[in-house]
Amino acid sequence: MASEDIAKLAETLAKTQVAGGQLSFKGKSLKLNTADDAKDVIKEIEDFDGLEALRLEGNTVGVEAARVIAKALEKKSELKRCHWSDMFTGRLRSEIPPALISLGEGLITAGAQLVELDLSDNAFGPDGVRGFEALLKSSTCFTLHELKLNNCGMGIGGGKILAAALTECHRKSSAQGKPLALKVFVAGRNRLENDGATALAEAFGIIGTLEEVHMPQNGINHPGVTALAQAFAINPLLRVINLNDNTFTEKGAMAMAKTLTTLRQVEVINFGDCLVRSKGAVAIADAIRGGLPKLKELNLSFGEIKREAALSVAEAVADKAELEKLDLNGNMLGEEGCEQLQEVLEGFNIAAVLASLSDDEGEDDEDEDEEEEEEEEEGEEDEDEEEEDEDEEEEPQQEEQGEESSTPSRKVPGPNSGTDTSDPEKVVSAFLKVSSVFKDEASVRTAVQDAVDALMKKAFSSSAFNSNAFLTQLLIHMGLLKSEDKIKAITNLYGPLMTLNHVVQQDYFPKALAPLLLAFVTKPNGALESCSFARHNLLQTLYKV
Repeated sequence: MASEDIAKLAETLAKTQVAGGQLSFKGKSLKLNTADDAKDVIKEIEDFDGLEALRLEGNTVGVEAARVIAKALEKKSELKRCHWSDMFTGRLRSEIPPALISLGEGLITAGAQLVELDLSDNAFGPDGVRGFEALLKSSTCFTLHELKLNNCGMGIGGGKILAAALTECHRKSSAQGKPLALKVFVAGRNRLENDGATALAEAFGIIGTLEEVHMPQNGINHPGVTALAQAFAINPLLRVINLNDNTFTEKGAMAMAKTLTTLRQVEVINFGDCLVRSKGAVAIADAIRGGLPKLKELNLSFGEIKREAALSVAEAVADKAELEKLDLNGNMLGEEGCEQLQEVLEGFNIAAVLASLSDDEGEDDEDEDEEEEEEEEEGEEDEDEEEEDEDEEEEPQQEEQGEESSTPSRKVPGPNSGTDTSDPEKVVSAFLKVSSVFKDEASVRTAVQDAVDALMKKAFSSSAFNSNAFLTQLLIHMGLLKSEDKIKAITNLYGPLMTLNHVVQQDYFPKALAPLLLAFVTKPNGALESCSFARHNLLQTLYKV
């Protein structure tokens, strides 16, 4: 480590916050690779008497540095709170599990009794969950109240590992007469999907002490929502339920409404962007009307809710004395419906709680068409589930063979054998079609990669193929580059990004394209931000190409 870097580190440490048993290195941008890099941090830890909270957010900790920090923690038995979000910036995914294992072992050796563990914004994926699995199962976490794992890319596999670890923690702690009493669970933006959510729901049902659950943006559909609803019903202390940006449809909304009738402590409900639709909204309104006396916030925005259903919701919250916010923005009320909604709330003297309606989608008179479409959609979902069950029965050995067992593999659309690989636009189309079904299941991942390899190897090896034109068109279709033509960008970049991460590592990929791709993936972009795990992986690979 250069002398100027050491001086800078010393200056940073001098400004370290020390208060109320907390030692904070938050946001110091420390690059701790080796034991030598971490020596001043270790000294701060060792010299801190009565250490109860350690903040390492906003730094980057390597395997060796984690090992020596863990050694320092072995004598900190009073440590209760580990604020360790965003502490692996720029690290290879393979570095994170061993670093987490070391830190966990340090806490276990110390005999610490944690009440809070925050590992959010660390893109460690399913393997990373293995890194702190032993910690969660140990007596160090028998006292855990808050577990925060937001935006970690756990996937279905990671969700299942996590659920099993929490269940085991509860079993072992119960055997000692002090059952795990987890209160706050945060796991948004983790691609848990139905299987991951269902596994966690089983754990929640066993634990039974949850007060806050935050699981937005996880690709959960009505089977997973229903499983969660059933688990929430046996967690009577629930105050906050945040499932924003998952897909309830009527089935999920009805299940959740049934659960809401049994709960009395709920203060915040966030079902925004969950497609609850009108029937689901009415069911939720009926549940609220008969209970939830402590309700402070209700978010049913962007749910394809029509006028009459929205008015039912307004009437249902009329007697909620603690209500602070009602969000029905982005629905289908129409101008007249928006005015009626405001009038109804004014009549109840609670107009001030209504959030903006500026994004209302306008009234839709095609009620019958919508109902038919909804029935068709639900029918298709049921058929898909039946097909998946059949597939699962045909492959009973998958888990025994060492593969992660999750949702059964969906069929990967192979590139048309007649695809003109000299035409960049057609190759882009084929690439996006195949990569769109990418999942973390080994079988699906391999099938996608094999299909894309066949396509791209043939294209890049053709002297008639314009590689630059291909990349340009791909960036346009991914919404990362503007075009004069009105081309609608794809909405989910996760599959294409994960597939590109594979492609750029292959011998057939022209390395001259890497700098251009890197430049666009590095730029700020909302679609990329929503796929931070996949983006991080691709960036790490591109830096090495």
